[in-house]
Amino acid sequence: MTLKKILGSVTALVLSAASLTCAVPNAIKTQVSASESFNYAEVLQKSLYFYECQQAGPLPDWNRVEWKGDATMNDYIKGGWYDAGDHVKFNLPMAYSAAMIAWGLYQYPDGVKKCGELTNYVNNLEFVLDYLAECDLGDEAVYQVGNGTEDHRWWGPVELYEYGQEENGNDYRNERPYYKASEGCSAVFGEMAAALAAGACALDKVKSISASKKAEYIAHAENLFKLADDSKSDAVYKKSDAQNFYDSSHFYDELFWSANWLYIATGEKSYLDKAKSYIPNLGKELGSDELKYSWAQCWDDVQQGGLLLYAQNTGDDFYISRVKRHLDHLADEEVKVDGKLVYIQNWGCLRYATACGFVAAVACDTLPFSESDKTKYKKFYEDQINYSLGDNPLNMSYVVGYGDKYPMNPHHRTAHSSWKNDLKVPETNRHIIYGALVGGPTQAGEYEDDRNNHINNEITTDYNAGFTGLLCKMVDEYGGETDSSFPEPEVRDDELYVEAMIKQSSTSGVTLSLKMTNHTAWPARVVNNLSYRYYFDVSEIIAAGFKPEDIEVRVDRDQAKMYGDDKAAEFSPITQYKDNIYYIEVTYKNGEVVLPISEGRHQCETMLALVFPNYGSGWNAENDYSNQDLIGAEDPVKTDKITVYENGVLIYGTEPDGTKPEKSDPSVKPEPSKIKGDVNIDGKFNVSDAVLMSKYLTKQKKLTEQGAENGDMNEDKKLNVFDLVIMKKQLAK
Repeated sequence: MTLKKILGSVTALVLSAASLTCAVPNAIKTQVSASESFNYAEVLQKSLYFYECQQAGPLPDWNRVEWKGDATMNDYIKGGWYDAGDHVKFNLPMAYSAAMIAWGLYQYPDGVKKCGELTNYVNNLEFVLDYLAECDLGDEAVYQVGNGTEDHRWWGPVELYEYGQEENGNDYRNERPYYKASEGCSAVFGEMAAALAAGACALDKVKSISASKKAEYIAHAENLFKLADDSKSDAVYKKSDAQNFYDSSHFYDELFWSANWLYIATGEKSYLDKAKSYIPNLGKELGSDELKYSWAQCWDDVQQGGLLLYAQNTGDDFYISRVKRHLDHLADEEVKVDGKLVYIQNWGCLRYATACGFVAAVACDTLPFSESDKTKYKKFYEDQINYSLGDNPLNMSYVVGYGDKYPMNPHHRTAHSSWKNDLKVPETNRHIIYGALVGGPTQAGEYEDDRNNHINNEITTDYNAGFTGLLCKMVDEYGGETDSSFPEPEVRDDELYVEAMIKQSSTSGVTLSLKMTNHTAWPARVVNNLSYRYYFDVSEIIAAGFKPEDIEVRVDRDQAKMYGDDKAAEFSPITQYKDNIYYIEVTYKNGEVVLPISEGRHQCETMLALVFPNYGSGWNAENDYSNQDLIGAEDPVKTDKITVYENGVLIYGTEPDGTKPEKSDPSVKPEPSKIKGDVNIDGKFNVSDAVLMSKYLTKQKKLTEQGAENGDMNEDKKLNVFDLVIMKKQLAK
């Protein structure tokens, strides 16, 4: 195709995009200071990153987590979020989380835009909504992928999930268990409907969704709502694997919640009528007919959020008073941790506190309360978020990676990245799962940074849900600045190396234990065509009148062969390296023989014997290069004198002549292209940039921050059709 024809196609897209104008992300950063000492914009930035840490399936190209890779690629429905530190996709808490972060964006879009996090927000929200939409199969829907009971029996990184489960006797190579139904799942179907409806509203409000995509989300929301409403039962759900993890206490609250969101999304009064019909079945205070006010918005109870929406949708004074009753209970509750943090429940107390704070913030901004009430409620919701960020006697931020003192060992398999299927190995998590809100303190205000403490140190998508919504409010009011260098590259430990030990040494030869070790974690992975070289000096062989090829090589153990003859190790002949230094290379064509999934698999052992010709004498193990760290050692030694290769390229160790792997410094980020017009950041300005720009303007593609700055051709801090016209003219020259 000629340049003229390509540009003609671009022009057609320009005409359809003529009315579109998009702010340049981060082109103008807010200069407003964050309240007190907390930078809410940075916390929001990291909270969104946490959701990228939870992404399942094929990762989008905008995922920023260097230690993640594609995972559970054989799922019946790909994508979505892993629930917590495990690898199950529980749709009930996932949909609740999606609905809450959608609500945050819907209610407070301006602050998100000003601090430059709109693109990240939209990306993460669309990612989960697309999964929930795909779970809608028409006359039935998927409500869970993965078996929680089996999942919790293995502790390892999700990228090697199938292999870890295989060790437990589960064959997930083709597909892991999933659960679907046409009825009897009203709570989860209702929550999925609410998420899609709320998401459609939020994305439409920030003009980040096409009319067809919005209609698609709403259509799925309406169908899921119908499935939920037609059966009005949780009978099927409560008999499934979900009951042991996210059992539903009731479902009318989800129906009420989703009907209100569908009314907002569609404007159809029938949904408001539906919402009204559910009210007699909503939760009541114990021993009375009064609507329950003493609990909290959470994954299993969305009544308070539903009542707030209903009060907004109807303007009814009675329901406004019900919201006020709830907020008064929260704000006036005397039993608070350290006099600030409302304590609803011990398991993950911060998720409840921050969700309550978000409901209070939205109510303050949307309902006609008195100024004195608003002042009281504002103090309440700011206490909840600020306590979480460090305004507490421990001066402890409960958000991983934020502040000077924060949790280092949250309960999370992939962030820990054990190679032994052992919650205690290694001692400290290998990755920082930035932005994750841990469960929080005990009621006495105490906290233990212990990976095994599920109550206080677990992290889940629903913990961050109301928290993220409340951050939207705080950023909207106080501004803040995101960290332009986030995320910083991690300092990596060695991933692939050999642990060796001299089992026997004499003048007639040497016997070695050589353990190829796979501790990959950036990400954890299968490494095919992996090999290592053991170097030795043949000077004494030559001095005795023999040739190097006269040395007898004996393989006493090949652990790789245990996994099948096709996976057996391959051994090179004795090969000259330089002068009298020779080596034997051991190769694993199939990397599945050594994986960081268990005690028995993270290393693959070869027992190798090198014998003096004709079983004579004179062998000297001490002059062998690869033995320098092994002589005198009573236990296996990690040595860089046994070099490791991937596809023949040196990746670990130092060869006898001093050659080391060519490594780039992970702490040095490449400078992104700043060429005017280079919106795809490939270092060139050409037609592909114009095509990408047109797709961006028609909301088909997204741009990076630098790409957006490069595309601002007339430097007016906006991206619109005029920039595309300038691009077209310059390319035509």
